[in-house]
This record gives sequence, structure tokens and C-alpha cells, in this order.
Amino acid sequence: MTSRSQSVALKSGAIFGLLLGGCFAGLPILWMLSSSFKDNSEIFAWPPRLVTSTFSFAAYTSVFTDPVKVRFFLNSYFVAVSVTVLTLITAILAAYAFSRYEFRLKGAINVVIVGIQAVPPITLLIPYFGLIVALRLYNSYQGLILTYMVFTLPYAIVMMTGYFNTLPRELDEAARVDGTTSFGALWRILVPISLPGIVSVAVYTFMIAWNEYLFALTLTRTDNMRTVPIGIQLLMGQHSYKWSEMMAMSVLGSIPVLILFVFFQKFFIGGMTAGAVKS
Repeated sequence: MTSRSQSVALKSGAIFGLLLGGCFAGLPILWMLSSSFKDNSEIFAWPPRLVTSTFSFAAYTSVFTDPVKVRFFLNSYFVAVSVTVLTLITAILAAYAFSRYEFRLKGAINVVIVGIQAVPPITLLIPYFGLIVALRLYNSYQGLILTYMVFTLPYAIVMMTGYFNTLPRELDEAARVDGTTSFGALWRILVPISLPGIVSVAVYTFMIAWNEYLFALTLTRTDNMRTVPIGIQLLMGQHSYKWSEMMAMSVLGSIPVLILFVFFQKFFIGGMTAGAVKS
């Protein structure tokens, strides 16, 4: 076999593998989308059909006309956006301090921040429940936001510190020569340059807060505080499941993350790799 034939065979094998992997990953998504337009009886019809013969928006209508289900989405948006904004502000300030200043216990604090990421969140469930109850934050937005930030901040600080380390200190010095304070140099010079890293951290943080299930279930009690993952689980009744509505809410719950990747994919990929190499 010639080298050209080998190259064609390898390329064909790679394309086939990618197509096979794409079908394997995409089929559940297509089935979820298709099932959201079916009724429960057709979802379990045999042989299964990806394209429904009784196309209906009934599941989506049920979601949009139910104030409780709409509240699930509003809660998720509020919590996820709040966590993202607060995490970004805190991480940028902390990362700037770690990148540009020397202070006591800097190394120890770095070890603690990295170590927190190694702790499985489920092991902290009972201690956090007791702490949130003791602080009277149970079944509140504040309790969810503060809890989620504990899991998003370590990665955000490490990511932003690595990104700031790639930026030359001469930028800060030039800004201070022009009369700008360190705080002004951060927000006027470094933050605009660091936009890819900031966007990647924002997307990651939003995804964690939007998709989180375990702590949202444990730290909330009433429907007016539940988020989308809990709302989907509540559609599982004792004797029957509302499959079409579950699929509709799953589709609607996937849209925000999909939009983030579609519009910010360039920044996200750039930000994920920017801090990996030290210039």
C-alpha cells in the first residue's frame, strides 16, 4: 500500500469515527427533541420512530402556561446569572492579587484553592445543609448563590491567575506612569485584554450553576425556589411520568448553554488555552 493510499485510508477512518461518535452523541439529543413533540403513548410505541406522526406543541404550551414551571426557569436564570457575575468579580480581583503581588501565606492560600477542587461536592452536602440552616439561608436565593460560588470560585481564580500571568507587567507600569491606580489599571487595561479568559470562566460558571441538581434539591423546599433540574424531576409522579413535558423542559433548559457556546465559542476556546502556556 502506497503512502497516498495509507493517507486516504487514515483520513477515511478518522471521518468514519467522527461520524460514528457524532451519531452516538447526537442521537439522545434528537430523541429528546422529537419526544417533546409527542404524547406519552407515542414515546413508547414500537418500533420507535424518531419523526413523530402526531406533531404537537402541547408539552411546550403546558410549560409556558404553568406559572410554577415558568418560575423554575426564572429561578435558574437569576441564580445562574448572579453566581456568574459575583464569581467573575471576585475571581478577577483575587487573580490580580495573586498574579501581581507578593504577600504572606500566598502559597498556602493557593494550595487551599486548588485543594478545594479535589473535594467531591457530595461529601460536603450534609455540612453545607447544617451551615445554611444555621445561617437562616435555607430555601433562599442567597443560600444557593453562596453555595455554588464555593464550587465555581476555585477554578475561576486559578484560570484568571494563569491568564493574568501571561500579560506583561509593563502594561500595569505604563498605566501607573500615566497616573492610573492599580485598580484602574486592572479594569481599564487588563480586563479588556483578558476577555477570552473571562468569557471562558463565565461560560463554565454559568453551566455549573444552571445544571446543578443535588444542592438545589437539598437547600430548597418550596416550588417558588426550585430550579429547572428540580422542576424536571418533579414531573416524575408516583404512578406515571409526564415524559413529553420532561423532554420539553429539558430542551428549553439546554437552550441557554447552547446559545453561550454558539456565540462565545471563539472566546471560550481561546480562553481555555491562553493560560496554559507561560510566555
